Amino acid sequence: MLKIEHLTKVYGDKKAVDDLSLHIEPKEIYGFIGHNGAGKTTTLKSVTGILDFDEGTITIDGINVKENPLEAKKRIAYIPDNPDLYEYMTGIQYLNFIADVFEIDSDTRSERINRYAEMLELKNDLGEQVSSYSHGMKQKLAIISALIHNPKLIIMDEPFVGLDPKAAFELKELMKQMCDEGASIFFSTHVLDVAEKLCDKVAIISHGKLVKAGTMEEVKGDDSLESAFLELEEK
Repeated sequence: MLKIEHLTKVYGDKKAVDDLSLHIEPKEIYGFIGHNGAGKTTTLKSVTGILDFDEGTITIDGINVKENPLEAKKRIAYIPDNPDLYEYMTGIQYLNFIADVFEIDSDTRSERINRYAEMLELKNDLGEQVSSYSHGMKQKLAIISALIHNPKLIIMDEPFVGLDPKAAFELKELMKQMCDEGASIFFSTHVLDVAEKLCDKVAIISHGKLVKAGTMEEVKGDDSLESAFLELEEK
């Protein structure tokens, strides 16, 4: 579903991402962990087409993101750590705007909006302006908007930040459900215990370089993911 081959992104004289290669298969939940400034967000933004990159190739469902960016973007959803939403709109206006962009028919969008808004307990707030939303409510709205076109690949940057415990639980259930239905998820997180329980595979990045990647068992061995991460970071 997602193939990152020898990705390199340079800022000035610093390589934010250095020769990174990862493959995410259909139906996989793939965690991406590392310290602040390790290159996680740069990688995710390169995958989504927000950032250009200097070397390497990225393909989504066989489509090269540089050569055919529009077709690639039709297949993905991106949830940033700090959603930048149109705050003058109401929640429902924003969701309908996103549905219009992806040409989702009225019956399909209504069903999906209702289902996800009820699950995340945002349905009663959709008539309010986004400017009145808390950070957690904006995060929920971003999640609903990301799922409205039934993407094949979901990219998330610290998706659990700002969510209350119930919403975090529902998001984890949603992630499992989406993968069961054929989607893939690639997400960064600092919440290592969540990653350990949720992910099929995980990659650790440090100073732009891939340190280790594989199944959860391959990466952590007999230790916890937190212990394995700290040990690898010290090397």
